[in-house]
Amino acid sequence: MGVVHTVLGPVQVEDLAAVMHHEHLLSLVPGPWLSGGRPNARVTASDLQPDVNEARYADDQVRHAVSALSGLAALGINTIVDLSPYGVVGRDPDGANVRLLQRISRESGVHIVAGTSVYLEAYSPRWAIQADERQMTDRFVCDATQGIGTSGVPAGLFGEQATSLNRITTHEEKCLRAAARAQRETGLALTTHTTHGTMALEQLEILRQEGAHLDRVVIGHMDTRADLDYVRQVAQTGVHIAFDTVGKQNWDFVLEPEPHDRPDGETSKQAYHQSDITRANRLAALMNEGFEDQILLAQDLTGAEVWMNPTTHGQWGYSYLGASFNTLLLEHGITQTQIGKMLHTNPARLLQTEAA
Repeated sequence: MGVVHTVLGPVQVEDLAAVMHHEHLLSLVPGPWLSGGRPNARVTASDLQPDVNEARYADDQVRHAVSALSGLAALGINTIVDLSPYGVVGRDPDGANVRLLQRISRESGVHIVAGTSVYLEAYSPRWAIQADERQMTDRFVCDATQGIGTSGVPAGLFGEQATSLNRITTHEEKCLRAAARAQRETGLALTTHTTHGTMALEQLEILRQEGAHLDRVVIGHMDTRADLDYVRQVAQTGVHIAFDTVGKQNWDFVLEPEPHDRPDGETSKQAYHQSDITRANRLAALMNEGFEDQILLAQDLTGAEVWMNPTTHGQWGYSYLGASFNTLLLEHGITQTQIGKMLHTNPARLLQTEAA
């Protein structure tokens, strides 16, 4: 009988309803600003040194996540995959606060599956930069078998393992190879992060070289790629692809942390727009071409980006995919059966492992 490894332990795959395959539950607030802040924190020229007691922030993260998930049951969604890498989108550099996902799951009644990964090189913890390929592989295997970092909570898959915009750095290649080897050893699924849909085919070549099980690989963020032909080319290899930024119609190019010493005055930035109508049109085309068994859906919602998407994530939150976007897909000729494959059948199949 197949099981899915959630943060509260194995559950039968039959217990999964619809699944949002790429979220970041600890990223909804950047700090305890809604519960009194950090009155004893000290700000230096280059960093924030917080209070010794961070319980207030942890409580905020849990409370807001539980509240944000409260609308999902009515939409038939009961599982969230948290793909937060070490040190970004709410996860500690050592993974310790993955334990908070257990609290969120208990209090919300939502199954949560935790991924493990390292993000872009510019955001990677020092220990990951310094590790060699063997050490990274051992770390990922341990995360899956013993617990992520110091949390004691085992990962249920690998990801989102990241590569940069139009390039793969030596460090990112090292970590992707390590994730592939860990996937081969444990049998868990592997989800990648492409930056604006670039380097997907290069990711696949690295995964092939390492003997990864490509039928258990998801190439992420393919809905952010500018041209559908490239997305189609990736899907034709047989791997799964993710349209996993649904509702994120506007976002900034943030490819590395902002420097602490940037000058005062007017600044410029790069931003991007991708409408959900475009996403629906592309999904309809891919359905017509027979790719319905390879596509997964999610929102990749983060608190830092909700303000840029006030009519989607800002109004609907996690319910946007199952309510508003679902309706948009039906209006574009996608059937409820096809939606069910993208939200349930496909992710459940990837998350399933054999019971011990």
